[in-house]
Amino acid sequence: MPPDIPFKHEFVEYVPAEPEAGTLYVSIPFATAVHKCACGCGQEVVTPLSPTDWQLTFDGQKVSLNPSIGNWSFPCQSHYWITRDRVRWARHMSRREIDAGRQRDRWLKERYFDSAGEVAEATVPGETSQTQGESHQSFWRRIWRYFSR
Repeated sequence: MPPDIPFKHEFVEYVPAEPEAGTLYVSIPFATAVHKCACGCGQEVVTPLSPTDWQLTFDGQKVSLNPSIGNWSFPCQSHYWITRDRVRWARHMSRREIDAGRQRDRWLKERYFDSAGEVAEATVPGETSQTQGESHQSFWRRIWRYFSR
């Protein structure tokens, strides 16, 4: 496994047209982090920040992304974490493990979005539960579908 490598971060509104290798660009307004693949292949990696995708931690100096980044659709198939401004390499995963992880992710998203409508129904006063639940669930489902293509 290759050694850990430094990775700087930059908070931006818009990601540059040509992201610099070794930099994680974090756009809070667009809830997205973007970087070039840590293996050096040059592929752009987009990690949406949400309760069902990646979570960003900023300790005042360094950033971390969780869970790991598995570039299974890239030829390199790299797999790593960005932890405290460093890339930590992860072990190679089999096709079976990748498929199981993707299935688990889909299941967790379904569960989250199905329950999001129920939470909205219970917590938003003054609207009918059917209308609010459908509206909230529809919005989050559209977001989920957009990022799960």
